[in-house]
Amino acid sequence: MTQQPFELPHFYMPYPARLNPHLDEARAHSTQWAREMGMLEGSGVWDLSDLEAHDYGLLCAYTHPECDGPALSLITDWYVWVFFFDDHFLEIFKRTQDRAGGKAYLDRLPLFMPMDLSTPMPEPCNPVEAGLADLWRRTVPAMSAQWRRRFATATEHLLNESLWELSNINEGRIANPVEYIEMRRKVGGAPWSAGLVEYATAEVPASVAESRPLRVLMETFSDGVHLRNDLFSYQREVEDEGELSNGVLVLEKFFGCTTQEAAEIVNDVLTSRLHQFEHSAFTEVPAVAVEKGLDPAQTLAVAKYAQGLQDWQSGGHEWHMRSSRYMNARARTTTPWAAPTGLGTSAVDVRALLSAAGAERLRAYTHVPHQRVGPSLLPDFHMPFQVELSPHLDTARVHLVEWMHAMGMLQEGVWDEDRLAAADLPLCSAGIDPDATPEQLDLSSRWLAWGTYGDDYYPLVFGHRRDLAAAHLITRRLSDCMPVDGEPVPAPANAMERGLIDLWTHTTAGMGRENRRSLKEAVDKMTASWVWELSNQLQNRIPDPVDYLEMRRSTFGSDLTLDLCRMGAGPAVPPEVYRSGPVRSLENAAIDYACLINDVFSYQKEIEFEGEIHNAILVVQNFFGIDYPSALAVVHDLMTQRMQQFQHVVAHELPIVYEDFGLSQEAREAMDAYVRDLEHWMAGILNWHRQVDRYKEEYLGARTHGFRPDQAPAVPLPAPAPTSAPVPAAVSAPVTAPAPPSAPVPPDTSVPPAASVPAPAPLRLPAPAPLPFALPVG
Repeated sequence: MTQQPFELPHFYMPYPARLNPHLDEARAHSTQWAREMGMLEGSGVWDLSDLEAHDYGLLCAYTHPECDGPALSLITDWYVWVFFFDDHFLEIFKRTQDRAGGKAYLDRLPLFMPMDLSTPMPEPCNPVEAGLADLWRRTVPAMSAQWRRRFATATEHLLNESLWELSNINEGRIANPVEYIEMRRKVGGAPWSAGLVEYATAEVPASVAESRPLRVLMETFSDGVHLRNDLFSYQREVEDEGELSNGVLVLEKFFGCTTQEAAEIVNDVLTSRLHQFEHSAFTEVPAVAVEKGLDPAQTLAVAKYAQGLQDWQSGGHEWHMRSSRYMNARARTTTPWAAPTGLGTSAVDVRALLSAAGAERLRAYTHVPHQRVGPSLLPDFHMPFQVELSPHLDTARVHLVEWMHAMGMLQEGVWDEDRLAAADLPLCSAGIDPDATPEQLDLSSRWLAWGTYGDDYYPLVFGHRRDLAAAHLITRRLSDCMPVDGEPVPAPANAMERGLIDLWTHTTAGMGRENRRSLKEAVDKMTASWVWELSNQLQNRIPDPVDYLEMRRSTFGSDLTLDLCRMGAGPAVPPEVYRSGPVRSLENAAIDYACLINDVFSYQKEIEFEGEIHNAILVVQNFFGIDYPSALAVVHDLMTQRMQQFQHVVAHELPIVYEDFGLSQEAREAMDAYVRDLEHWMAGILNWHRQVDRYKEEYLGARTHGFRPDQAPAVPLPAPAPTSAPVPAAVSAPVTAPAPPSAPVPPDTSVPPAASVPAPAPLRLPAPAPLPFALPVG
């Protein structure tokens, strides 16, 4: 036997695997079912020996230990089907590079997943179609319409990844460590598997199914499954097959370390993802159940689902320990209690758990704030796009100062005119949208100022007071400031509310209901991410890189940016184009590049002067146990690869999307304009960071914040100076300073109720031309 390239590390797996007693029933049933569907003799893909060697019955019996016999048989049939599809598509389309045939093949499969079972299905033309039609009829009657939609979407995404793989150019490139973890999640089919966990355990209530805690459970579940597989499959994938997509290889090459050292780091990452799973399951999931008002039965359903994902982790580990496909000699599992004896559960080592897993778990909470880190190190940024600036920049600067005073955001003790000038947000707007009209540039600058102010406000006000409850209250009130269907707007109690009401009124004038709803959801997602950051701050908890990157897109206001950019494209571009894999990849590449620019420039400001923990460089330092320059190298490399990914999608994948969706010339031109907007966005943000004082050591060292969290600002709001853009009439009245956010905030009695406030005259914007803008907070 070939010598192992490394010794498998201690695995953190505190939950012993259990075997479903209906294993033999599932094995027999799935064999008969596969034969009836035409997947065995004569299929040209499998024969009986192939199916028996795969033993999907054992896999499913370990990963779904508690369901009854019929349910286990059905789930096993689903896994037989999905693995047969993968091999069938490989043989028929990938090996022959028949992209047109592959697309036609995939386009038919959703027809076999109707939401209403009374909808007729086409006659199946191959074993994959026959299997899907049979499985759908047997599965969906027991599940809700919401689950059907979620599972059908997850199935389509899993299948469509095969088409994008067929289209993409193999660049022979080894991924960045953070990029790799995210990439593995996308192509691994975890949402699909999680949907079957719901079937086996309990369906998640619709009110929490899309919530962040439940999403984190699914994503950390996915990471755990994939990283564990990378450790066990390294020898087969890398040494035997020449595969580049393996986490051990990624770290080995990127950090220039030995294979053994890379394997240990991958195991640390795997352990950290399992800790994140437990953290979410024990803290965030119960909290969201209370927040959404789940009844006992619904709360129990969520608990069963979380248990099901946990069982999948344990069972998947045991599967790898037993399968002849994998390198598993001398593998060790760390368990905190006496587990059943047998392969995969015999290595009980409490001391190793406490010294390794315990130390790993605590590392995220031991950061010492306000460490001296010196000036932020600025690498040579890869930026292929030229900066253009709006000619209306100087006027926008004057108007923004007037508006900030009018809204009260310079009188609450968080910002003053000096801080506003140091941020110079109109410069950012002028680079992001160089073709904006004066009115559009004013509105864009105000959104930027409001978002950046809010991001500063939450940690300063609620963080210093350690008042998470008040932050939740204010966040709900901000949501109420954005009516979708003419709901009453609360009288503004502070500058953020006043500013948001004004921005909402001006931005949504003439906007349809669906666009208003989408915009509101984007703002809500951003403000909720500020609460997530605050929660971590109160725990002094540094998040994992993948979790951080996902949430960074929200704290940066990325959904808000993209939402307005898409609206500017008008109805010519179908919504499904924006949901396609390449377009999402394009957007995320641009978003991540912009977010990471901010983290690189703001490192000293956040770590040294503010005691912040939400910075990609610090996150990578803590996660991989490396120093500042090494972590910066990871982040800089990730930025460069994100930019290259953006360019690759534009050059090679978007043309295919245009053809696949049969886009009109108008839609293609709108998408091309959308790409230019994203290019302006990235170039403008980089230029802004280079120019402003907000992140420079000489400015930071000359200022102390001066905010006193135990005292509410007591400065009356002056009447606004004349401005070319109208503001709500109510804000010119004297305003009483808001009460401390640690208590419920009373209405601002100096401002008339919403019903009596004269509606502000909206800015006259060419329709539909919402503004592309970003929120470069940090």
